[in-house]
Amino acid sequence: MREENIVIIGAREHNLKNVSIEIPKYKMIVFTGMSGSGKSSLVFDTVYAEAQRQLLDTFSSYARSRLPKIAKPDVDEIKNLSVAIIVDQKRLSGGSRSTVGTITEIYTYLRLLFSRIGEPLIGESALFSFNSPEGMCSQCQGLGKQIIVDENSLVDMNKSLAEGAIKHPDYKVGSLPIKLIAETNLFDMEKPLKEFTTDKLNQLLHSEKTYLEEHKLNRLYKISFEGIITSLKRRYLNKEDTDIKDSNKKAKLSFLQQVPCHECQGTRLNKKALSVKVNDKNIAQLCEMELTELQSFLDSLSGKLVNTIVQAMQNRLQYLIDIGVGYLSLNRTTATLSGGESQRVKMAKQLGCNLVDLIYILDEPSTGLHPRDVSKLLNILKKLRDLGNTVLVVEHDPTIIESADYVIDVGPRAGVNGGQVVFQGIVNELKKASTITAKCLINQSMNTSSRRKGSSFLEIDNANLHNLKNVSVKIPKKVFVCVTGVAGSGKSTLINNVLAQKYPKAIKIDQSPVGRSSRSNPATYTKVFDIIRKEFSSATGRDASLFSFNSKGACPRCKGLGVLEVEMHFLESVTMICPICQGKRYQPEILDLKYKGKNISQVLQMTAGEAINFFENREIKRRLKLLEEVGLEYLELGQSLSTLSGGEAQRIKIVSELHNHGNIYIMDEPTTGLHMADIERLIKIINKLVDTGNTVVVIEHNLDVIKSADWIIDLGPEGGSKGGTIIAQGTPEAITKIDKSYTGEYLKAYL
Repeated sequence: MREENIVIIGAREHNLKNVSIEIPKYKMIVFTGMSGSGKSSLVFDTVYAEAQRQLLDTFSSYARSRLPKIAKPDVDEIKNLSVAIIVDQKRLSGGSRSTVGTITEIYTYLRLLFSRIGEPLIGESALFSFNSPEGMCSQCQGLGKQIIVDENSLVDMNKSLAEGAIKHPDYKVGSLPIKLIAETNLFDMEKPLKEFTTDKLNQLLHSEKTYLEEHKLNRLYKISFEGIITSLKRRYLNKEDTDIKDSNKKAKLSFLQQVPCHECQGTRLNKKALSVKVNDKNIAQLCEMELTELQSFLDSLSGKLVNTIVQAMQNRLQYLIDIGVGYLSLNRTTATLSGGESQRVKMAKQLGCNLVDLIYILDEPSTGLHPRDVSKLLNILKKLRDLGNTVLVVEHDPTIIESADYVIDVGPRAGVNGGQVVFQGIVNELKKASTITAKCLINQSMNTSSRRKGSSFLEIDNANLHNLKNVSVKIPKKVFVCVTGVAGSGKSTLINNVLAQKYPKAIKIDQSPVGRSSRSNPATYTKVFDIIRKEFSSATGRDASLFSFNSKGACPRCKGLGVLEVEMHFLESVTMICPICQGKRYQPEILDLKYKGKNISQVLQMTAGEAINFFENREIKRRLKLLEEVGLEYLELGQSLSTLSGGEAQRIKIVSELHNHGNIYIMDEPTTGLHMADIERLIKIINKLVDTGNTVVVIEHNLDVIKSADWIIDLGPEGGSKGGTIIAQGTPEAITKIDKSYTGEYLKAYL
């Protein structure tokens, strides 16, 4: 008999307050609550972490001895766990060789199809793989692109070599390569390059590596010379960005341009592979089709050899189309997918899995989905459940909450004021409860202020990038503009690419991670840590640098990080608390130094809200109150910014912009990760930015945000090739009257 509940006893991970709860299995359970309330601590850091730990415990002692021990989450006991699979929004990795086709394995079946019925018949599926020597284009090694050196930006013809005529960082004045060029005696180092003969310039830039037999130093070591562009090509071409481990990488790569490979025209395959056709199409042409188009093409194929292969492909294609990414193509590299697209591709992949009694854990799967597509998503989640699995969803979208079999509401608020289960049960019971989520579900409609009108405009003329079809639009300035449309309709292309390129001073406040390293935290980001260290220095009479975990006071084992990352080879790497400092980051003698009874490590463990009350310094209070203003008072001062969700990262970036005016702000789905109550707060922040004379352009699917905007630009009608046109523009009220606008249709019901 199957156990019907996952039983959690005494969960205390992060801000959880000794939570004991039973989670019903084989149902779709939605975990909701304000950002930072402890939902993720319960679902990811407790349930998933323990499921992963127990799975590793089933390995042989030999296998376990080769793997680091995963620390048990801070929980007394969890019973009745199954194997857990996370379907998150982490971008799919795999570099340039990983595509939608390879990750979903549809391309594997397509190769098999061509090897069986392609004409001329070859019978070898490896020939159609751009990752195998038999199939790849020999010029680009199957990458489909080549990198060329941009000679115009590399060389300043008015300068001599001694004055820095070569602008690449490797060849700066006084560098070793420049000294070696001088040592060859082949070139006049003082003569401007424009005075070089064509042959001499060609030798300097393009000559192959040659040994200088006559050189006087040749008896000491072999002197050689290689043209500068030849050398750069050898060192940097056809390498993934990730292969170049260098702090100056961006500057070095800026002289290189990526273009489609001239040999294979970007198809990645050699001529032999491209010569094979099925119904007059080669494999590359099928990979360029949108998935919906490919599905129609496959419908036209039949026969004994074909049916099994086509059926397997059609099943996978149908999952991808059902989940709202039918506008993608098989040759789309996975690195270019958004977080939401990555998650939906992973989800479609799981639907092809025949294992049952799994726990699927999803992190805000509605991200990036238009209200029209949320119903498709719900069908997929229910399908996973109906296969005999438990589906745990961390979500804020009211439609998904209302469709759950069971809801667990975590709160009551965020950070130290959260960490408790404030409600569990069915949705109808939730609506009678007194939680913040319940109040927001009942009272979804917010008052909208009168609409502002723009008197001047940001203009875009005839934009044709990606799927945009000659789009011209006037975006009103100094108002709150919302750009809407289904996934893949062209919103991001129009705003993040075209608008941002035309107005380069526009400030993008997106969901990309904040801070380059795991050492960045809210205290360093708001620059409040410098003042805190001075306060400690004044109170203790010791040097302020001792209180920096990046300097003298840091724990020598973890170098002030508080944790150690252990590589797990074929599994995800595991982060462990430093055994020397126990996560406190500092040497013991530093922890003996106190300010108002607290040491520096204890202060870093305070939330911004607690620190506002703890410190008397007015500048510390002012800076931390900005975090409070954007609803991030629950963040710990020392919490690594790499742990922030996309929505939190976006809001912490807004902190530094709150008192500026006259700017253009571009926000890409700022409601990601936000509870309905936090969305109200976000709308107030956006209005505050607009009221101080800024233009705010927001790409968004959330109906509360859309209906609060002054002006809407709706793209569509569909995604991919069926999108890229402006369907409607005007006030929210005007949009509801336009029949062909999906946004208008959902907004009408909402208003």
